[in-house]
Amino acid sequence: MARLRSLRRTAYLLCADWQQVDDLVQTAIARLYVHWGRARHVEHRDAYTRTILVRAYLSERRSGWSRRVVLSAQPREVVGVPEDTEGRLDMQAALAGLAPRQRATLVLRFYCDLNVDQTADLLGCSPGTVKSQTAKGLDSLRRALEPAGAVPSPAPRPGAPGRAGYRLEQIDG
Repeated sequence: MARLRSLRRTAYLLCADWQQVDDLVQTAIARLYVHWGRARHVEHRDAYTRTILVRAYLSERRSGWSRRVVLSAQPREVVGVPEDTEGRLDMQAALAGLAPRQRATLVLRFYCDLNVDQTADLLGCSPGTVKSQTAKGLDSLRRALEPAGAVPSPAPRPGAPGRAGYRLEQIDG
């Protein structure tokens, strides 16, 4: 599949674990295969596949298994040598600390570059919910990236780089 790398990056932004990334992508491709009769007639197959991927991630996060098994003792894998490793790791940690719906909303809005209505359609919720999840997620990211003891500054406009100066598309795996 020509879009495998993009699917893997999106999955990594959602779950921040390369082993889970492979499982999520495999699940998405298997579901795409099962529904290929419907998918072959879809105008935007990439968006259809991304929807399957995000829904598989959210479904897995809702299951009891994900709450019982937490592999937080493993160090995060960093592929390649980024220019600012600390900033990148800070952003990854802050993104991983968000609630699953907030993380999915931010990944879809700012990494996948979907608008509010597209994100709402993909997540199966209202545009108002997407807006509130986006605002809460960005606020949580700002707080997580705020240096200790710093005086909070006014919130930047949506889509602007955060405190560490990184946008979601700069977190590649």
